[in-house]
Amino acid sequence: MLVFVTVLAVVLDLLEPQPASSAVAQASATGHVDWRTVPPHFLTGAELSAAELDALLTRALELKDAPLSSRALEGRGVALIFERPSTRTRVSFEMGVHELGGHPLVLRSGEMQFSRGESARDTALVLSRQVAAVGVRTGPDALLEELARHARIPVFNMLTELHHPCQALADLLTVRETFGTLAGVRLAYVGDGTNVARSLAILGALAGMDIAVASPPGYSLERDLVLPAGAGGSLTLYEDPVEAVAGAHALYTDVWVSMGDEDSASERRAALAPYRIDDALLDAAAPGAIALHCLPAHPGEEITAEVLYGSRQRIWDQAENRRHAQKALLELLIESPA
Repeated sequence: MLVFVTVLAVVLDLLEPQPASSAVAQASATGHVDWRTVPPHFLTGAELSAAELDALLTRALELKDAPLSSRALEGRGVALIFERPSTRTRVSFEMGVHELGGHPLVLRSGEMQFSRGESARDTALVLSRQVAAVGVRTGPDALLEELARHARIPVFNMLTELHHPCQALADLLTVRETFGTLAGVRLAYVGDGTNVARSLAILGALAGMDIAVASPPGYSLERDLVLPAGAGGSLTLYEDPVEAVAGAHALYTDVWVSMGDEDSASERRAALAPYRIDDALLDAAAPGAIALHCLPAHPGEEITAEVLYGSRQRIWDQAENRRHAQKALLELLIESPA
């Protein structure tokens, strides 16, 4: 009987799903995960190599030219967990999954057992047996990281407090469409050092771009931000927006008052007022420079209406490109060996 009990215990232990905690720890420590040994997650963008990023953007352009050419998700579902409001992210992911032949399953936290105390670990184990991948749009990064730690399927970041890598993929796709290359292109981000700026720095540098970020004191990106291994570009922080945009091919901005910042709205608007993208700032950049914005925009604050709706921007292409870039990402995640 003792032998039987011992063998049974060993079998049950083997059947228990094992979290990929070492892989998540590796990602946190090094910024890169070996996708050959774990489910391929996309949490910050640093999980990609420079070659993978280039191939993803090339594939995104192919999918933009032929939106219904891939059936990579045929007969499969993708869970999209939304704990924050969304327009572009929700629409682009829902339509993107549909165009790939799959079923987008939108889940709001209030509709899930999260609201009654179910753990992220248990949620990850359940979803791993039902869908092909899980996207998360939330606040603090802890929920995303916990789901990735225990999921046996790819987990991808649709927005967290610190990172917005899917937005950055669309940004790079738009710049590449416009200039034909990313290597050596200078992009100047002006304004609050948000999750958008951080993701631009990580993925832009990985793509070989020179990223300049201009912010007032107290709103800057961290000076010790670690760029991915293999990044061929650079990140430079500025206080003066005019200095930052000198020689820039693209100027980028984000809202001055993000979700959760409403209590300090007046203070933020006062500090960020010199960082507005207008025609004068575009004139200080390289000839032919374009304006970018992740949206939603507040004309008259971080960008003028003349630029937002004028001929010097690629903002609406940028919004459309969310779908194409994310479809290429989903193909990569689903088809990468676990």
